[in-house]
Amino acid sequence: MSLKKVVDGNESVVPATVVDLSRTGIGFTCDEKLDIGTIYEADLTIWTKEVIHVYFQMVRIEITEKGYSYGGFFIGMTDMDLNRISTYQTIEQMKEKD
Repeated sequence: MSLKKVVDGNESVVPATVVDLSRTGIGFTCDEKLDIGTIYEADLTIWTKEVIHVYFQMVRIEITEKGYSYGGFFIGMTDMDLNRISTYQTIEQMKEKD
């Protein structure tokens, strides 16, 4: 996943790895320090190879041995996309039980 942030007309793109995805938000890791409270956008690819364009606000940061761990809440998500993410979450939980 790549995160996009636009500040004063300048766009920056940062690579990130999704580690947790739920109906309300996203957890991911990244090597770069990002800002709490900032709104980012990203394209998420789910198990069906469908891409969901999302916006989220950064609400959590944790410094780890491997970089940074982040959490954000989705904003402005359509019901259809929320349901697709819920289905993705259910499938991932079923895989973990096997």
